Amino acid sequence: MSVDEICENTKMGREYALLGNYETSLVYYQGVLQQIQKLLTSVHEPQRKHQWQTIRQELSQEYEHVKNITKTLNGFKSEPAAPEPAPNHRAAPFSHHQHAAKPAAAEPARDPDVWPPPTPVDHRPSPPYQRAARKDPPRRSEPSKPANRAPGNDRGGRGPSDRRGDARSGGGGRGGARGSDKDKNRGGKSDKDKKAPSGEEGDEKKFDPAGYDKDLVENLERDIVQRNPNVHWADIAGLTEAKRLLEEAVVLPLWMPDYFKGIRRPWKGVLMVGPPGTGKTMLAKAVATECGTTFFNISSSTLNSKWRGESEKLVRLLFEMARFYAPSTIFIDEIDSICSKRGTGSEHEASRRVKSELLIQMDGVSGPSAGEESSKMVMVLAATNFPWDIDEALRRRLEKRIYIPLPEIDGREQLLRINLKEVPLADDIDLKSIAEKMDGYSGADITNVCRDASMMAMRRRIQGLRPEEIRHIPKEELNQPSTPADFLLALQKVSKSVGKEDLVKYMAWMEEFGSV
Repeated sequence: MSVDEICENTKMGREYALLGNYETSLVYYQGVLQQIQKLLTSVHEPQRKHQWQTIRQELSQEYEHVKNITKTLNGFKSEPAAPEPAPNHRAAPFSHHQHAAKPAAAEPARDPDVWPPPTPVDHRPSPPYQRAARKDPPRRSEPSKPANRAPGNDRGGRGPSDRRGDARSGGGGRGGARGSDKDKNRGGKSDKDKKAPSGEEGDEKKFDPAGYDKDLVENLERDIVQRNPNVHWADIAGLTEAKRLLEEAVVLPLWMPDYFKGIRRPWKGVLMVGPPGTGKTMLAKAVATECGTTFFNISSSTLNSKWRGESEKLVRLLFEMARFYAPSTIFIDEIDSICSKRGTGSEHEASRRVKSELLIQMDGVSGPSAGEESSKMVMVLAATNFPWDIDEALRRRLEKRIYIPLPEIDGREQLLRINLKEVPLADDIDLKSIAEKMDGYSGADITNVCRDASMMAMRRRIQGLRPEEIRHIPKEELNQPSTPADFLLALQKVSKSVGKEDLVKYMAWMEEFGSV
């Protein structure tokens, strides 16, 4: 759980409250309060825990304020139904004269928040009253369509049909005038609520979920990486060939759209194959950061549903959204869990339908044709540790299949420098000699070694101390330089995670099916 996520949800809840979208604001406030409650269970420092409790109390007060506003607005919406009981048909002419004579003198003396007495309404003729009651629901729903109104009607929040409805229902009386004022206030409020999001959508295009369940669209929109992952090509050690291929598949078609046409069309699929911990997911994050395309991060849980037929809809919706937000990159991590070989005895019917839909959609994502815009490009980027389990048809659609190997000695040394750039090192440390001793280590293994070695000085300093003494240790004494002995000890504790037999299997698969 991230503090940034709590801050972001709090900001969204306050912004929705300012825009008048109180229901959505309440949802955000509830989520923030639950997140803070979970965070408090993991905080043990009394001062920090007290600060979070104070923040939770303040947010609870804001939540109650928004909740009270919502109750008040709901009360306004239910008020027009109050005059319904027992209309009296007597003295209709007298009602019209009385209403015409007294509204100007009676209205200023009455509290505008109090509903007027029902006595004048009792003298209203029955047929006009019934017609007005039937007109009320459309009058309340009309402010949800501000785009269809004339510009002059936006000031009052109502159209000409609303004024005609008021003339029939109110007859110039006090009750009719007061009800129309309240309807105007509600209409003006709805206009503000609807116009504020439309201004935001003008800056960023929004996918129209016509024909799809809104929940499915929201699930996929959450997987769009809008925040910058902040992983650059320079943060990845080695893998020069993989970086070059990804730039050629994603970046260059955006820079040179006239060149990548016809037979030179961009690659529609790239499969990254290799042992665990070699940087396949890091390459995908760098693509999301460097390439400037809409990046979809998809896993097997995103495309699975317990409802029959919904998983196939999710696959189709994913590619339709990718085409809408094109140029796009769809990254599917551990693709072997989604699209393993078909025809096996353990394969379920639902899994087979999902695979078929995925293959159909990928075959249609072939980049811009001669008659389409060059920017309408969707590329599928996949990663797997088990390439021999992937379906043959999917392997054909992933046109480029590259091997992400274990880092060489230069890559290991560069990876050591990247991981230790914020860690103080002793003067006699030689990273190249340490890299030579890490032959067969993956990138994740090297990162674990660096993390373990950087904590050795702290472990020596706090050895044998009580918790109270550890809290009072100065920061400078804990942040001591790491020595070569620390790395040797870390290498003894952290072993390789990839066996030689696995490397032989990867090389054999690449010799048979590789496409570099």
